[in-house]
Amino acid sequence: MRTLALRGTDLPVSNIVLGLMRIGSLADEEIRTLVRTARDAGINVFDHADIYGDERHGAEERFGSAGAVPASERDQVYIQSKVGIRSGFYDFSREHILRTVDEALAALRTDYLDALLLHRPDTLMEPDEVAGAFDHLEAAGKVRSFGVSNHTPGQIELLRRSVRQPLVINQVQLSITHAPLFAQGVAANMLDEDQSIDRDNGILEHARLNDITLQAWSPFQAGFFTGVFLGDRENYAELNEAIDELAAKYSVTPTGIAVAWITRHPAGIQVVLGSTNPGRVADSAAGSDVPLTREEWYRLFRAAGHRLP
Repeated sequence: MRTLALRGTDLPVSNIVLGLMRIGSLADEEIRTLVRTARDAGINVFDHADIYGDERHGAEERFGSAGAVPASERDQVYIQSKVGIRSGFYDFSREHILRTVDEALAALRTDYLDALLLHRPDTLMEPDEVAGAFDHLEAAGKVRSFGVSNHTPGQIELLRRSVRQPLVINQVQLSITHAPLFAQGVAANMLDEDQSIDRDNGILEHARLNDITLQAWSPFQAGFFTGVFLGDRENYAELNEAIDELAAKYSVTPTGIAVAWITRHPAGIQVVLGSTNPGRVADSAAGSDVPLTREEWYRLFRAAGHRLP
């Protein structure tokens, strides 16, 4: 398992993250087995959000009550959570941020979060109010690092005008088939080419220039929760053929190749896995170490339907 030096922590963090969105219905031992399998595979980063589960903090409560990470091993893992999505609206108010963190800590049975991310951009955000919340949480020792999720460079810069702490993470959707972060730059300045349309204002380049670690969610989804591309030979026959060939070459599963395609990028992107199947987590995590060549990476890029002008 390859590790990264993430700003704000001395702990070498895995370039694979285990997302806990779907653990709400699992029994305690199932949760412990899932987390233990992930850790055995080298994963030490665990991703939460207040909205994950059947009720607010539901997944965090299951993680904490199951004793997924013993208190004696808390300093060996990196736990992050997200805040800001409410029922029918987004909320980056100081009051909501502070209350949500307190609730998350209680649910997780921990004294601190390694990182708190702002989940979806709140267009009514007051940057100074966010900054006040972050200062309070840092001073109280409740949150050690801060970041965002699904934010554009402009939105990040607006926050940075007021927020004193570095924003170290931006969690974004990314897979071989859902890759505007990569594809737009390849086809830049091409009139009448849909791929050349800038849909995110240069998230990738902004992150690299500002030492922001990107985290890729839905690494196997074809689009925005439209189904997985792996095994979909009706819509992605050429891609699956290429993935299968590379999986055989590197002795990993197709999920491992889908992961390797993201981790191969020099931006040092972390991949967020959402599976609750321990075997699938281990198989996917094996992609962390697959050294795809430049030719192989671009082969998958083209097979997914992206254009090389």
